[in-house]
Amino acid sequence: MLSTGVFPTRLKFSQISPMFKTGDKTDMSAYRPISLLTSFSKLFERVIYNRLLQHTKENSIITMDQYGFKSNSSTELAIFKLINQILSHINNKLLVSGIFCDLSKAFDTINHKILISKLEYCGFTGKASKLMQPYLSNRYQRAMIKTLYGLNCTADWKLVKHGVPEGSILGPLLFLYYIHDLSQLVRGIASPILFADDTSFIGSNFNQRTMKKDIDLVLEIAQKWFESNVMLLNYNKTSFMQFSSNIYDQSPDNIQVGNHRISLRNTIKFLVITIESSLTWRIHTEQINSKLNSLGYMLPILRPILSLNIIKQIYFSYVHSVFNYGIMFWGNSPHSKTIFKTQKRIVRIIMKAKAKDFCREMFCKLGILTLHSQYIYSTLMLIVKHRHIYTKCGTA
Repeated sequence: MLSTGVFPTRLKFSQISPMFKTGDKTDMSAYRPISLLTSFSKLFERVIYNRLLQHTKENSIITMDQYGFKSNSSTELAIFKLINQILSHINNKLLVSGIFCDLSKAFDTINHKILISKLEYCGFTGKASKLMQPYLSNRYQRAMIKTLYGLNCTADWKLVKHGVPEGSILGPLLFLYYIHDLSQLVRGIASPILFADDTSFIGSNFNQRTMKKDIDLVLEIAQKWFESNVMLLNYNKTSFMQFSSNIYDQSPDNIQVGNHRISLRNTIKFLVITIESSLTWRIHTEQINSKLNSLGYMLPILRPILSLNIIKQIYFSYVHSVFNYGIMFWGNSPHSKTIFKTQKRIVRIIMKAKAKDFCREMFCKLGILTLHSQYIYSTLMLIVKHRHIYTKCGTA
């Protein structure tokens, strides 16, 4: 296959399993199409992927602003860069604003000719490029869903004219090649932060009018890039936010891109973290506390009939996993106290203790870290794992 540059036709068939994201379950756009490929197809893709990944690393092709689908990277690093830049600009008395773009069906709208031209521009030529063309072209897919009775219902096979299979080995890396040049166009005007198709731009300036012009220019550049690369920007879900440590600061009006208006918002979902324009973490902690309270109502029912070990497993699956994500960013917030109170209440339920019983020994006996201890531990682990970032921050 690698020597001939031919990808087997039989391996280019995939079944699509719709995976629900959020929203209305009767709305088709609320589902993510996941491609189910054959094992042999994934084996061949893994071979191509390893070659392409080696070429990518040796030539440092993927921009450092991209945090998705990369080794030694994570959502936490993307959030860290966003929060760190916002706070640094605010500490320097700068006005800070952000554009958070929402792309519709990013993987499904990739143009094959444009993708191949970008791969060739990045040095993926010869037999490697010759192999990529049959891999992308003449692919077939069909949707498969389960009925209420558990039976599989399939549609007819259809030819795929654009896009890369979401759920494949190669798909994510090919997408990074497709979008990697976007950040280069706006760098110098704003700071891009990308996590796969989640595209954000952070701008700052001493002057409100100048910052507004910079944001307009970034949006104009981004819009032209999306149009020329046949990608769809969802203007209804794309939002604009101005950050400030003062909740009473005046923000500019909605901004306009052509005939489309980008709404000004006070909160935004960034990689599952809810960020407010005032950076107080109040809304995010309220959302976490609401999830924990729902489990707190179930535990008194489960505790008498389940063993302590199983209850602890439930705790780590449904409590610890909820508040531990991103805790290094909001764990020191004054609003985290409400979550700590809920955590103590849950621990007392697990240990069958009274509401006002002192629970320090309970945490020790269960081997559970308190919220504040978990905050310190998670922060230290982030620093140790990515110490090179903090070294750069310290020498800057």
